[in-house]
Amino acid sequence: MNGKVLATCISERKGTKKHPVSEISLKENCGIIGDAHAVDASTPIPYRHRQVSLLADESVDTMRQKGLTLQAGDFAENILTAGIQLKSLPIGTRMIVGEAELEVTQIGKECHSDCEIRRLSGHCVMPTEGIFAIVIRGGRIRPGDKIKIKEANHEAH
Repeated sequence: MNGKVLATCISERKGTKKHPVSEISLKENCGIIGDAHAVDASTPIPYRHRQVSLLADESVDTMRQKGLTLQAGDFAENILTAGIQLKSLPIGTRMIVGEAELEVTQIGKECHSDCEIRRLSGHCVMPTEGIFAIVIRGGRIRPGDKIKIKEANHEAH
């Protein structure tokens, strides 16, 4: 199963929409350099597994069909993908994305109470279809990069 990166997005402050950038640089066990959600030794342990968020454009399309105009980063995803059903990947799945290697650590996330998309449409795809990963090997990721599913790590975090 292979796919590709459609967009790379960051936000400099938590609680704000992410915006597209031409590339992101990932650091092992940290996340995306310059993104507000990167982790370090001061990050509480329960939050260290959500270093990078990914969402399939196919999931965003279901929201566009409700009449919403949506751009990359509107769901606070770092990487917008195409060609892979992300929500079906088991925890522990490893993938090569551009130069980096990621490991899936969580499927979905509870939507925060003031989610603008949920307010507008009554529904949000991130809680059930977005995924989170940790950085196993750092590197750069750019729109157009390939995504290659490697394997499930049976010693998942």
